[in-house]
Amino acid sequence: MNYNFDEIISRHGTNSIKWDSVADENVLPMWVADMDFKTPPEVVEALSKKAEQGIFGYSFTPQALYDAIIDWWEVSHQVSLQKDWLLPTPGMIPTLSAIVRAYLKPGENIIVQSPVYNHFFTLIENCGCNAVENHLINENSNYQIDFTDLELKASNPQTKMLLFCSPHNPIGRVWKQEELEKIASICAKNGVMVVSDEIHADLVYEGHRHIPFISVAEKYDLFSVTCGSPCKTFNLSSLPASYVITKDQEVKKQIAKILSIQETYSINPFAAEALIAAYTYGRNWMEALKEYLYGNYLFLKDFCKDHLPDIIISPLQATYLVWLDCRALGKGSDELYKLLFKDEKLWLNSGTMYGSSGEGFLRMNIACPRDVLEEGLKRFEKYVNKK
Repeated sequence: MNYNFDEIISRHGTNSIKWDSVADENVLPMWVADMDFKTPPEVVEALSKKAEQGIFGYSFTPQALYDAIIDWWEVSHQVSLQKDWLLPTPGMIPTLSAIVRAYLKPGENIIVQSPVYNHFFTLIENCGCNAVENHLINENSNYQIDFTDLELKASNPQTKMLLFCSPHNPIGRVWKQEELEKIASICAKNGVMVVSDEIHADLVYEGHRHIPFISVAEKYDLFSVTCGSPCKTFNLSSLPASYVITKDQEVKKQIAKILSIQETYSINPFAAEALIAAYTYGRNWMEALKEYLYGNYLFLKDFCKDHLPDIIISPLQATYLVWLDCRALGKGSDELYKLLFKDEKLWLNSGTMYGSSGEGFLRMNIACPRDVLEEGLKRFEKYVNKK
């Protein structure tokens, strides 16, 4: 089947956080991690059938959801899961928060590898814990883990957890086996729990392979859990469905307990239907999507080479979020993001959202029709040429 990712679909007036957060319809939003593509038709069909029934009473999580997750991970990531290792949950952030609350006390430390997903900082603060930044090393826009610094910070008795982003948002890195092994070794040695957020695991491009942390952790005396979700892959963020993977039944029980205390335990039945349909029938759509997204990335690279040569682009190995080094423009991230918004009505993310090492950078969401991407890049060029 051919999928038309070039179709421009108006989302104004749909209560879209991405498109309706400002009243000015001339603003072009390329910020939040939300794609401007329809989810696979099989998902739309499954949701329509659910709605057509017309009865929306209490429901339990179906066996088909567990089967879909197990089959997906077997084919996609060569990991064999079992049903009793899975805990379905209603979204990644509530899940990560529940894990932190289950195992850490207020005032304890959580390592994050910045620049990193901004909501990590928010949830850590909300849980009363301290975010400790293990800054990634930027080597000509190719980011590496500072293992010396990681070991130092993991050795602090107050440090209890590494909140790990894999693949990494916003830099688009896919971690290699040897990197994961070093993380596991350091954290096992220091008694630091690893919580691996793998929400972008399926959006990995040719030449790279996502390695689930669970496949590495089992070789070490290491306390870890892995969290997955179809939401980024299939554009289902308003139908939040996620899951925890752990072999330890007591761990699963403790996380479920905190989810229940938070009143965030049950997965929405529409979200469950979306997950099942996406994982069962959505693979061809996903492969076509990845081809289109990588084409957008190459388009962006060529455009910047010809029109924005001062912008340095980090290699995109995964995700649809491009990390732009704008330091040559001589503006701080916050100032640059505000000027682009004000002068050209282009909405990107300031790099400082992702930690102090994001200063001078911007994040751009390229999950949009190519004509929309080109318009965003032309607005960026117009701003630069005025200076």
